Amino acid sequence: MNNIKNLSLFGVCFAFIVIALGAWTRLVDAGLGCPDWPGCYGFVVFPTDAAEIALAESRFPSFPYDINKAIPEVVHRYFAATLGFVAILLTYISFKYKGNKSLHWWSLGLLIFICCQGLFGYLTVSLKLLPIIVTGHLFGGFFTLSLFYLIFLKAGDFKILDQMRIPHLKGISILAMIILLFQIFLGAWTSTNYASLACVDFPTCQGTYYPEMDFKQGFNLSQEVGPNYLYGLLDNSARVAIHYSHRISAILVTIVFLVLMSKLWFSAAAPLASTLGILLLTQISLGIINVIYVLPLYVAIAHNLIAASLLLGTITVNYLAWKK
Repeated sequence: MNNIKNLSLFGVCFAFIVIALGAWTRLVDAGLGCPDWPGCYGFVVFPTDAAEIALAESRFPSFPYDINKAIPEVVHRYFAATLGFVAILLTYISFKYKGNKSLHWWSLGLLIFICCQGLFGYLTVSLKLLPIIVTGHLFGGFFTLSLFYLIFLKAGDFKILDQMRIPHLKGISILAMIILLFQIFLGAWTSTNYASLACVDFPTCQGTYYPEMDFKQGFNLSQEVGPNYLYGLLDNSARVAIHYSHRISAILVTIVFLVLMSKLWFSAAAPLASTLGILLLTQISLGIINVIYVLPLYVAIAHNLIAASLLLGTITVNYLAWKK
């Protein structure tokens, strides 16, 4: 059981790294840094010398080689593949363990899902950054992290968690989870459609609290990608609609989490109230900084990682509320 707990914890930590690398790849516009999959311009890693670069560009004349974009893409791919290997090892160990058999199926489910993530990685490249595929791939990274964390919770013998059970908070806990997942989806959709800088002022957007917005195009899940979707194809009003929706949803998340934290504060799980509060305040601050300072790379990456941390905190609350 300890092997499962330790390996799943390693998976949680490694999944954070993969999420950060995915954000880095996306933020430096390297999603098509390698126009093929699983290789890069036909190479196992990426071209380095002049002869290899010439060969690479002859293979993909529509995609001029840029090593500054190939590196993030290749690094992300290999780290994601390593996470898949961790899932294989975790599944193998869990099936050898004769105790909690539910861990067998949780680990197997994780492995199957990571295989699906690999498929989405392939489709991201082959379908030239089709927004719904890219968003699903980004969202899947958070789901992979969550599965590793749930296995860690189930494999561990955490007596302190048994003392923090909060069955009376099931309703608000699941509501917080649903609205947070919706906000994460909106964040992924915002990034996928290059709408992060559609509003460059705060708290207004383009100098007003109700700018021109095209929700029909902004949330059209079957957009055309043209030759590829790098840098996006939406009109400004559609991008504003996406960005503005993400902001409004953030307000709803804040309200729901304030209610949740107020209830946690007077429960056996009081320490989680302050943890969620710190994460929420940090996330809001990072979002505002992203707008005011025009999406600084490391701040934007941190915005992804704090969202992941907030998700794990919310999963913990739900685990304590629903555990029998």
